Amino acid sequence: MIPAIIAFVLLLFIGAPVAVVMAMSGLAGGFAMGGERMLGIIADRMFSGVSGFLLIAVPYFIFTAELMNQGGLTHKLIAFNNALFGRVRGSLSHVNISVSVFFAGLTGAAVTDTVAIGKIMIPEMKKQGYDAEYAAAVTACSSIIGPIIPPSVVMVVYATLLRDISVIDLFAGGIIPGLLMALALLGVSFFLAWKRNYPKQAPTPFKMAVMSFVLALPAMVVPLIILGGILSGLTTITEASGFAAVYAIVIGVVFYRNLTWRKIWDSLVTTVRFSGVVFFLLATSAVLGWFVTRSGIARDAASMITTFSDVAFLQLMLVCLLLLMIGTVMDVLPALVVIAPVLVPAMIQLGFDPLHFAILMIVVLNISNVTPPVGMTLMTAARIADVPYERAIVASLPFYVSFLVVIVLLAAFPALSTWIPSLL
Repeated sequence: MIPAIIAFVLLLFIGAPVAVVMAMSGLAGGFAMGGERMLGIIADRMFSGVSGFLLIAVPYFIFTAELMNQGGLTHKLIAFNNALFGRVRGSLSHVNISVSVFFAGLTGAAVTDTVAIGKIMIPEMKKQGYDAEYAAAVTACSSIIGPIIPPSVVMVVYATLLRDISVIDLFAGGIIPGLLMALALLGVSFFLAWKRNYPKQAPTPFKMAVMSFVLALPAMVVPLIILGGILSGLTTITEASGFAAVYAIVIGVVFYRNLTWRKIWDSLVTTVRFSGVVFFLLATSAVLGWFVTRSGIARDAASMITTFSDVAFLQLMLVCLLLLMIGTVMDVLPALVVIAPVLVPAMIQLGFDPLHFAILMIVVLNISNVTPPVGMTLMTAARIADVPYERAIVASLPFYVSFLVVIVLLAAFPALSTWIPSLL
């Protein structure tokens, strides 16, 4: 165990890529346990880590999101949501959040949401008198709903790493937490809009509102295709993701008529790049996960948690605090593949429901997207808004507090995560 820990800390300290850190630390630990004969096992673990049929859905989900973004979906969703909230004070702030809820059913990735919505909403919010740092903060914070409301690349990765829980249950379990996060953000948005006297727009004529709904409807059907097929049992995850990609091409070319072959090619290139990162992380995490299982680290982690408290709720809060701290220095997917193989078996051993803890863990780690110093979505939004990162951090604090409230609710009431899956 000691060689693996030394390799992990040393490589992380010198700034090596997380995938390399996991592969080399697992290699060091395996070699210390069994010498050269373990090298063949490690190669086999890397292959098995990316050979699951479920993982075919990952590039399809990414491709679908890119196609919808390239096809001008964002403009249609913004127009429809603006028709809903336009007459309310601070309307663009609320539109920003509500669009992210719709977009969450398409992207499954927070940074994609930030870029797609932020490039349109942030300049418009600045033009209408909103503070630039506030526009960046609300865009970044609403974007992290993307990996919570299904479909979610993070959930597919989780189901691949920890095969004791199905991705269908994860998808169903993320619906209520995602909507809770949206309601928490809207509550803060309404309060700040009233306090700061942000502008409101003229009511949208009924005819224009209906037209915006009609134009957005084909895009809003995509989540129904994915979730409806999966949750009803008519399709598998991979079948639904593949059909969604085909549907996205059809409506982009035939209905919206602005999806060109060049844009489809650009979407494919982006998909390959992002999928390569995900699959390399999964391959190397399989090595580290194998070593964690063989070495008994999970058992030791469970014992350490019980030394702090015997109360289940306090144990969950302690683990959430640990995850938030990890999120300050690591992005979501690397943090998930590093910590999940250690922490999840430990929490199951302590008697926690696997689905409840899985959803809680995914929610907490996704909040790291707005947690400095890493905070990829907040950093991206600040760049789009052309404001210093530090000012965007301060502006995001009220939204961050609302997320902490949601975490406490999810920890205290497991049914918020498990009720919908239990109906299935």
